[in-house]
Amino acid sequence: MSAPSPADATPSDDALLVTTSSGPVRGSLREGLRSWRGIPYAAAPVGALRFRRPQPPEPWQEVRETVEFGHAAPQHENKALALPEGITQSEDCLVLNVLAPPVAGPDAAPSAPRPVMVWVHGGAYFAGTAAQPLYDGTHLVQTGEVVFVSVNYRLGALGFLDFSGIATEEQPFDTNLGLRDLLAALSWVQQNIAAFGGDPGDVTLFGESAGGGCVTTLLTSPHAAGLFHRAIAESSPATSVYSARRAAATAARFLEIAGVPADEPQRLRELPAEALSQAAFDLVNAISAEAPGTLALAPVVDGDVVPVHPIEAFQAGTQHPLPLIIGTNRDEASLFRLMKSPLMPITPSSVHAMFAQIAAEKPALSDAEARVEAAYPKRRSSPAEISRDAGFRMPSIWLASAHSRVAPTRMYRFDHATPMLKLLGIGATHGAELAYVFGNFRVAKKDFTFDLGGLRQAERVSAALQHRWLRFAVDGVPAGLPDATGSALDWPLYDVATRSTLVIDHGEQVVDDPDAAIREAWGDEVIGFD
Repeated sequence: MSAPSPADATPSDDALLVTTSSGPVRGSLREGLRSWRGIPYAAAPVGALRFRRPQPPEPWQEVRETVEFGHAAPQHENKALALPEGITQSEDCLVLNVLAPPVAGPDAAPSAPRPVMVWVHGGAYFAGTAAQPLYDGTHLVQTGEVVFVSVNYRLGALGFLDFSGIATEEQPFDTNLGLRDLLAALSWVQQNIAAFGGDPGDVTLFGESAGGGCVTTLLTSPHAAGLFHRAIAESSPATSVYSARRAAATAARFLEIAGVPADEPQRLRELPAEALSQAAFDLVNAISAEAPGTLALAPVVDGDVVPVHPIEAFQAGTQHPLPLIIGTNRDEASLFRLMKSPLMPITPSSVHAMFAQIAAEKPALSDAEARVEAAYPKRRSSPAEISRDAGFRMPSIWLASAHSRVAPTRMYRFDHATPMLKLLGIGATHGAELAYVFGNFRVAKKDFTFDLGGLRQAERVSAALQHRWLRFAVDGVPAGLPDATGSALDWPLYDVATRSTLVIDHGEQVVDDPDAAIREAWGDEVIGFD
């Protein structure tokens, strides 16, 4: 499969003209689908609105042409986190994109409203955009007859730092701005998606990495009630949500890096977005070096959007009891190791520092390092495996165990990798499943993934994975793709008795409690937050 290319806009087509709550928008036809790009769902958060909760967009009367992606949120760009060609940055980034099936002919009966899938991109809470070609929803919409929505939200210092501790009456600062943006986007979907052929009562929220963290966090937010009805969390750093104490310390460190005195909060509104993005990137590197395994930027417990730590909410059973798919990839940390990224502890010394921090914060877990390390095979990759489990797999298991008590929960592990990725030691790394979820392969100019073959197998894995995600969006049951005999593998619900997990490789199999010894070594005491 290849990335879809845009077709010419056809503004004369009445099916492309839609009236939203803010004004009329006109899209284009792409690959036979109706497409709208860069629709504002909130006002530009600039000037007095910088660091404030999103406000409704300024209404417009004239038809707005929505054929191009909007701006990406301000962010520090580098080779590893580059924006797509032609995508620019701006604080005026609160836009979303809609992709919908074609309208039936004039003589056909009106089609029923279609399920809606809302995508939240990842990027460690400081990078990314919904415009990445990898996230193109064309194959999902063509295959599943859903309406697909992707969202840009504030990142970095503008979206995931908490400056409420230095707020004054003249200089107010709101909390969890990136999450508030997503809530505003979901509210927009509730108000407007019916005009695009979607069903506002049938919304699946799904995301990966930081996007998956937003999903699991919003499952515990009272502000999200009724805004979505199912959830998929891919590689969610579910425990990386921080207390007000940690958030205040991190904000203070940012002010130091940015050269902003704490008693001059107005200077945060005066700094150029580029300076804020650079300081946020420097903060990420500093925190990663000082406290391995700790994200510098993350949602915070603010008593409002996030009343308590999400894991505590899940364990207390106060989260929204919605059907959930959650899982991780077998080799989450391999790419971080290959790129020597500071975002994950991937050396023996950094893993030791991570456990030392855990022991300092929770003395009862002072034996965790020895206990956990003893459970892993003694080979060179074990630090990366421990980091993978600390950051992604164990948080997902802890969350799934708790959520299974209140709602249908299914867990997966994505193991599939092409021959080239196996040869390079990358395997099923962080984000590897995305090409399969969206059916978008070879989207990069220099892509060696299939240089040793494996494309046909990957397309078969993608078809099976897409089928499950789409069936889940339609009726909440991620049924398997039938084989030549008409049968399909059943994906059992997850519970703490069986811990049934769908393992996705060249084929699919259900494994009860995979790597049980490692899970037991980590234990049920949640590690990774204060």
